[in-house]
Amino acid sequence: MSLHRYTRRTFVTGDAPFTGLDVYREVLSSSEFWVTLGQTLVFVFASIVVQYALGLALAVFFNQSFRLSGFLRGIFLVPWLLPPMVSGTTWQWMMDADNGILNRFLGLFGVDPVWWLQADNSLWAVIIANIWLGIPFNLVILYSGLQNINGDLYEAASIDGCNGWQRFWRITFPLLRPVTLITLMLGFVYTLKTVDIIWLMTQGTGTSQTLATWAYALAFAKGSHMTIQYSEASVIGTILILVALAFAFVYLWAQRKEEEA
Repeated sequence: MSLHRYTRRTFVTGDAPFTGLDVYREVLSSSEFWVTLGQTLVFVFASIVVQYALGLALAVFFNQSFRLSGFLRGIFLVPWLLPPMVSGTTWQWMMDADNGILNRFLGLFGVDPVWWLQADNSLWAVIIANIWLGIPFNLVILYSGLQNINGDLYEAASIDGCNGWQRFWRITFPLLRPVTLITLMLGFVYTLKTVDIIWLMTQGTGTSQTLATWAYALAFAKGSHMTIQYSEASVIGTILILVALAFAFVYLWAQRKEEEA
């Protein structure tokens, strides 16, 4: 479809003219593409870095044996289990400029209301919500990886005089590298294609528009796009697939290097 000029009529009749790479040139030469690409990169990398960091911290914390550990881990899984519609609607309400709980909390410290879901702030609003959604996934995968690390290594390190920070950097983090790679790869692909949480909160308006939401808006004439543009949406979808594949090949290369080492 990205190599043909599809409209609503030609989609039905099947006689869309072949255009080669013309649609690609149109999309890639538009200023909207590069702005949206930048917003997508910020959304993806800010999300996965914070998700991984918090997920790892929680996994290390819950790896200690203490009462209610299992119960608290279950509580942290709730965001992962909720339907996206529920999560998106909840965050939209919490970030409401007039009645949202976040602005009421900030008001306790004399901070003026923040228009979370509009214009320049919308990107950070959806990043916060997406981080909340992704932490449980990172927690589960990294916690499983920690369970496979031999406890004798920590005992030997303690005998050698290593403190907790040294044990983490010399034992935990290096041995978690294979699990880290798969966690980051899956997180990257999942975040790159995220549409639901963004659309429910902001409909991809302002700075919250990503390549995935842009493709959705073009394909179904949603948001600020009033006409269906199948070919342009297909170009963006193809680019997303290629980026995901490139990241997957990087992961496979890194995994092979890890196995050879």
